Amino acid sequence: MATALQEFLITLKEKLNIVDVAASYVTLDRRGGTYWACCPFHHEKTPSFAINETDQYYHCFGCGESGDVLKFVREMENIDFMDAVKLLSERAGLQMPQTGFDNQKTAELKRKRDVLLKIMNDCAHFYLNNLNSGKADEHISYILKRNIPSNIVRTFGLGASLNYNDLPKFLISKGYSKQDILDSGTVNEVNGRLTDAQGGRLIFPVINAMDEVVAFGGRVLKKTDFAKYKNTKETILFNKSKTLYNINLLKKLRKAQTIKEVIMVEGYMDTISLYQAGFKNVVASMGTSLTQEQARLIKRYADTVLISYDGDSAGQKANMRGLDILKGEGVNVKVVPLPEGLDPDDVIKQGGAEGYQKCLDSAMPLIDYKLSVLEKGFDMTRTEDKRKFVGEAIKIVRTSDSAAEQEELLKNLRDRTGITYESLNRDLRSVPISESVKTDVPPVRADSSSVAVKASRFVIAAYLFKAKYAEAEISEIPFCNEVHKIIARYIFSKQLLDERVQPAELFEFFDENTPEYDELCRILDYSDGKRLSGQVNEDYFFDCIKLLRLSDLDKKIEDLKLQAKNQKEVASAREILNKINELIQQREKIKSGDIK
Repeated sequence: MATALQEFLITLKEKLNIVDVAASYVTLDRRGGTYWACCPFHHEKTPSFAINETDQYYHCFGCGESGDVLKFVREMENIDFMDAVKLLSERAGLQMPQTGFDNQKTAELKRKRDVLLKIMNDCAHFYLNNLNSGKADEHISYILKRNIPSNIVRTFGLGASLNYNDLPKFLISKGYSKQDILDSGTVNEVNGRLTDAQGGRLIFPVINAMDEVVAFGGRVLKKTDFAKYKNTKETILFNKSKTLYNINLLKKLRKAQTIKEVIMVEGYMDTISLYQAGFKNVVASMGTSLTQEQARLIKRYADTVLISYDGDSAGQKANMRGLDILKGEGVNVKVVPLPEGLDPDDVIKQGGAEGYQKCLDSAMPLIDYKLSVLEKGFDMTRTEDKRKFVGEAIKIVRTSDSAAEQEELLKNLRDRTGITYESLNRDLRSVPISESVKTDVPPVRADSSSVAVKASRFVIAAYLFKAKYAEAEISEIPFCNEVHKIIARYIFSKQLLDERVQPAELFEFFDENTPEYDELCRILDYSDGKRLSGQVNEDYFFDCIKLLRLSDLDKKIEDLKLQAKNQKEVASAREILNKINELIQQREKIKSGDIK
């Protein structure tokens, strides 16, 4: 009997069309009965991401990512399963059931998450009330000093922690358990005493794309040995590597207008300062190096990112890998040059919105920025330094896949160094691509599977995607891989009931991020139909079945030989040998083509 959640999910998926959902995230191009797009999960120039509207699933033929509408939204929004169900329920206009969710573990995780979200929401209101209580003079003074108007304070939900003791007392009085309070990350336990983790600081709520408060950032107001800024520790709600500050307002902006580019800054105040100055397309990495998850998150909102970090060389060099990660996810990366020692907030203060816009207008492509940073590390008046610089610069130029861009960059190098263009070009051609600076672009999928596994995939795919020559009952084919057996049983159950095979249902059979799920994705590589059609593939299909049957017989023969070897009774051994001879004869008939 299906659980309440399973029944609800069936209804939910019936109400939704994965094409309509995906179209709000990626640009789709219909070709025949399939919708195509450049994959949102890996960098590519030629679309290999396909959506099957009939069967309601997606599959990328480049990186192998596959799933149904729920998994797509989870990946695109960077949220968990229940949040994806909630989001899609709202889209479909369905009320989520309150009880009956799958199992005890799922129910407990949902309970825990709901409680922590309530704690975070109550904390946000507690801090906000503190700011307006008349007791937060230092916090108000800092806000006035930074020229943050009241409407921006409200927009970002700024608050105040007045001391270390009031927040724990407040949360206990609300009836929350000690363990839930600690698990929220808002409170620490020191020598058995609960204290506000952001004690005495100006508070910046961190809100996710679902408009939920998941963490807090805090800034000290006095000179101290403590870090100037401090984030909530990571919890089941908050993973810093998967979060961007102000993503909630960016999402609302995208609903109101098209976003051509997103500005990426380092911290809370830079974000608020730019937003206040009219640059609302801004997010912050909260002082961390950029991660692949953040790169994928930002790509959902725009294809171009303007990196606007502090104007000091050390910080710029440290963030180089993060910029490569962005590029590796297919983002067009440009770097905004700022005056040495200034951050975006400083530029706004000194030159206003116009001054900062000039910096944006001067944004340079990532490859030019790399060369600029590289040059700062050498003394170009010294011959040895200049030679080293040229050697490293050539490797950077080699990463460009545009001949025109390479030519322009070499001419710039010529002008900077005085070395002839012809010499630079010869050096460029002598640099193997493998030696050039690499980015984290996922490689084309290799396949080192055995012949038998590949044969099984092909046979399973032929049945799954209704190849005309796959007519016999699939139950007659001996599969050795457990995944193939499960899928074969599913197909056979549909054959018995004369029902349509629906590949999307298979995603419910296997847990994600497992070898079994990966094997399913391998089988889906055949879903375009091209690798299953034609006489050559039909002949290959029967060759694969023959191979599987021969492999199955070989295994049975080897098992019987082992039994015979260990058998002490002559009569029993003779009986086993007779079975072996029967199997050998059957094997020879299959091998000679007498039976299929």
